Amino acid sequence: MMPGRPSNCGTQALSTPLRAETGHISLSRDRPPFVARLWYNAVYWTMWIVFTLGYSFRRRGWHHLPRRGPVLIVANHQSMFDPILIGLAARRYLSFLARHTLFDQPLLGPVIRSLNAIPIDRSFGKEGIQLVLQALAAGQAVVMFPEGERTHTGTVQPLKPGVALLIRRVRCPIVPVGIAGAFAAWNRFQRWPRLAPLWGPPSEATLAVSVGPPLDPRQLEPLDRQQMLERLRAAIVQQVEQAERLRRH
Repeated sequence: MMPGRPSNCGTQALSTPLRAETGHISLSRDRPPFVARLWYNAVYWTMWIVFTLGYSFRRRGWHHLPRRGPVLIVANHQSMFDPILIGLAARRYLSFLARHTLFDQPLLGPVIRSLNAIPIDRSFGKEGIQLVLQALAAGQAVVMFPEGERTHTGTVQPLKPGVALLIRRVRCPIVPVGIAGAFAAWNRFQRWPRLAPLWGPPSEATLAVSVGPPLDPRQLEPLDRQQMLERLRAAIVQQVEQAERLRRH
């Protein structure tokens, strides 16, 4: 989430450089304007304090996320906390996909818009795919939740079919991320969040994020849609398991 010097961390497995292809947008805007960066940084450090003290937040594997250039981040979706947690686990500015109806809410809408969120519908149709490709072509790191909605059970749900259409057009690293504890902390059925303070023992609501090594989309391209979705889901599940182990220690 925070900016830094360019690094090849997490991209060594890719034999040649990957990029997003839309054909008409320059790969040059991977950082927001100066004022937007100040606001983003203020939110970052505020949330870092809140989630470290209130939820014993832990992270691992953040070095796998490329520091510059386009990258697609795919994560499980347990809670409204998830975008914040992924942002805290990153070392660069991120753009998030958000349900388009959230932009109409009086308080939340302006906030997520100011943090460079991208509106999409749950079905992840052609318009949403094009917006993601444009953001990647601008050199951004884009976060998406391929389940399409928050889980009902805490487990990783099947991925939306439209995700496969996007993956076939992406030419940048795909980074799987696993979130653990957020379902217990604040799932879709809870009215208020449940705390897990830093000074207490680990609990079901202790939060952790695990960032996995990037996937090369060229290795996914030969697969049919179902195989591709299963491969992507398996990579996410593996990181969820890593995050589960991390938060319990």
